[in-house]
Amino acid sequence: MSRSQLFGAALLLSLAGAANATSFVVTTDTVVRGVAATTDATSDVTSSFRDDKIVQAARDDAASFVGSEGVIRGAKLESAFMHIRQQQPSLQASDAQLARAILAL
Repeated sequence: MSRSQLFGAALLLSLAGAANATSFVVTTDTVVRGVAATTDATSDVTSSFRDDKIVQAARDDAASFVGSEGVIRGAKLESAFMHIRQQQPSLQASDAQLARAILAL
């Protein structure tokens, strides 16, 4: 191989490596942001509602909800969702995030 061909091959490999690294960084940043949002929602709920009787009563329903991937929705859990959202209207958490937070109490 000539010197220019080797240089060209090295250049192509370095560009391909840079593209892969950039893709990895973007993917990692997206995953980290998603985990951070879930953690923030969970910590907001757990710190505010640790001793709340309505939320504590919904733990079994929350376990059923999480275990069934949202299919089983008990009355106590629905009541806890409403109670949490009334107490913290700025909280942007899905039902699944709230159910996991209730289980974490």
